[in-house]
Amino acid sequence: MVFAGVLAAGAATGCFPEPAPAHESAAGPLGPATRHEAVQRAAAEAMADGKSPMEAAERAVSRSGDRWGAVYSEGEYEEFQEALDGRYTGVGLSARREPDGRIEVTGVQPGSPAADAGIRTGDRLRSVDGSRVDGRPVTEVVSLLRGDAPAAHAHDAPAGTTVRLGLQRGTRAWTESLRRARLSTHSVTARRLPGGVTVVRIAAFTKGSADAVREALRAAPADGGTILDLRGNSGGLVTEAVDTASGFLDGGLVATYDVDGVQRALHAHTGGDTDRPLVVLVDGGTMSAAELLTGALQDRGRAVVIGSRTFGKGSVQMPTELPDGSVAELTVGHYRTPSGHAVDGRGITPDLEAGPEALGRAETVLTGLGDPS
Repeated sequence: MVFAGVLAAGAATGCFPEPAPAHESAAGPLGPATRHEAVQRAAAEAMADGKSPMEAAERAVSRSGDRWGAVYSEGEYEEFQEALDGRYTGVGLSARREPDGRIEVTGVQPGSPAADAGIRTGDRLRSVDGSRVDGRPVTEVVSLLRGDAPAAHAHDAPAGTTVRLGLQRGTRAWTESLRRARLSTHSVTARRLPGGVTVVRIAAFTKGSADAVREALRAAPADGGTILDLRGNSGGLVTEAVDTASGFLDGGLVATYDVDGVQRALHAHTGGDTDRPLVVLVDGGTMSAAELLTGALQDRGRAVVIGSRTFGKGSVQMPTELPDGSVAELTVGHYRTPSGHAVDGRGITPDLEAGPEALGRAETVLTGLGDPS
């Protein structure tokens, strides 16, 4: 779950804004181009038979063996795109499922309906509109909070509609009725530590993330180091990750990737800040576009990476529209870091292993890197 549950399952995709042309190529017994054709054919045949194209596409994706393949209703995909634009309809809660199945609130967006109702991080979410949520996938809980309809139309509960939450804090159990609202996400935050170190946290790569990082760097002391916190960042727009890399590099390779077997490359723009000491924090929740950025800064010798091994989601998905307006996102290729390291299924190993003490280790490392002047 990332920033108030906006991205749901789609958050983990490596999103390129424009699909590249398909090519006749197959990686394995059923290549990317063939998978797209099979899903489209299944959806078209289902529509001709008066059945659900979306359900047929979901079965075809499941049979394809594409780990990251997914099918979204038209409304769900619109919401996914809105989330990447930094907008969503909801109550401002983020949550996770604990090992025992409980759903715990992990964040409350300031100024949101949830914040106004006094809901806090650590509260337990027991039910949504009378439906118990214990043991349910977080994506289902998000759908309930947002009011997504179970059918193809996901906008049946717009801003202003009411949702009733069953909550618990310690021994106290109570119910809150909240009105959903149109909210903007703030995926980039910055704070100053004693000594002039600036911590820039990127929760996800939504539109405008790179500009927000540059703004934070401009406001930072010229003689202070930077900690780029990518822990829990499950990805987003690859273009924003590349533009963020451009803020720390003076041009050069960021990553290579293939689309249906055709090799491509991503490069940073020139003119980035190459002098300021930089540490990147990562963990097992660092995924996709966040791994791409980490790998570029590590391989290019621009940053010291601290934390734990990243998730290992180095694949690229692109969308295909189906006859009923639903969208299938299928894997078309994989990317590699500048040194040729394959991320998918492997992740990125930090330069220094650290757990909860990672931030303190980062400050120590920055002290050792010294004054950039």
